[in-house]
Amino acid sequence: MANIINELKQKIEGKGLRVVFPESNDERIIEAAIRLEDEGLVKPILIGKRENVPNKYDVTDCEFIDPNSNEIFEEMVQAFVERRKGKNTEEQARTMLLDENYFGTMLVYMGLADGLVSGSCHSTGETVRPALQIIKTKPGVSRTFGYFLMVRDSTKYIFGDCAINPNPTAENLAEFAIESAKAAEMFGITPKVAMLSFSTNGSADTEETQKVIRATEIAKSQNSGYEIDGEMQFDAAFVPSVGAKKYPGSTVAGQANTFIFPDLNSGNIGYKIAQRLGGFEAMGPILAGLNKPVNDLSRGCDSEDVYNTAIITAAQALIK
Repeated sequence: MANIINELKQKIEGKGLRVVFPESNDERIIEAAIRLEDEGLVKPILIGKRENVPNKYDVTDCEFIDPNSNEIFEEMVQAFVERRKGKNTEEQARTMLLDENYFGTMLVYMGLADGLVSGSCHSTGETVRPALQIIKTKPGVSRTFGYFLMVRDSTKYIFGDCAINPNPTAENLAEFAIESAKAAEMFGITPKVAMLSFSTNGSADTEETQKVIRATEIAKSQNSGYEIDGEMQFDAAFVPSVGAKKYPGSTVAGQANTFIFPDLNSGNIGYKIAQRLGGFEAMGPILAGLNKPVNDLSRGCDSEDVYNTAIITAAQALIK
């Protein structure tokens, strides 16, 4: 994993990228922010009061912004009301923006930061909801989703969606395929995207397999330039001899490195089998499909997790 983080550091070095941390009351966040600031790779923005940080930490060089006392709050209120298009009043905005996650997300939306990392103290919903309401998904993307980078030694794969959408539509799966290919490139993988199913190349005909077939057709119609194929079983996607036999002529079968699961059941089970039985390290979930990057930490994270997630978030900000 260290090699991957070092590769991402090279991508973001000198770019002046700024990442917001709404949870400045958490020592894991403080430790990671100090390290990021000292290394000069990412400029951390901590939401809260500098004086609330324990004296044992030297945060002299870290930037703090207090939602309760700052010069941009009124501008932010107006921008929030406009963005919400009548769903929240100005009075509601003033209350909501005192919440660290909403305030931090607005900094990203207003271009004052490039991404946000939260979740050490907040639930996934508390982290992701402001992003969906304010930053929203990219043009042509209807849903955010969560992928994992699966790593074992020098071997790397992308698994998605393994975190967010229980039963995505064919249109959703097509979006996940293209956005996952972009994510693969960020990690130095030349993407070959397999649309997974329990059927390969029409071997079964059910509502479930037709969804994956349709998703493949939609993804290919986007002319993204990525190699995407399906529907196919995992062995047909992964094993060259099986791919050649079950899906002759496919440039993905037997060579896939980016795997799109047909639903959250299979995605979550799949990455955990690879992790627990296959000995892969699972980095994520990493959120994709948003206009600007927001990532959710596990509440059981350590400062190294925070540090790595911030670097990934900064690298995501460079993806178009």
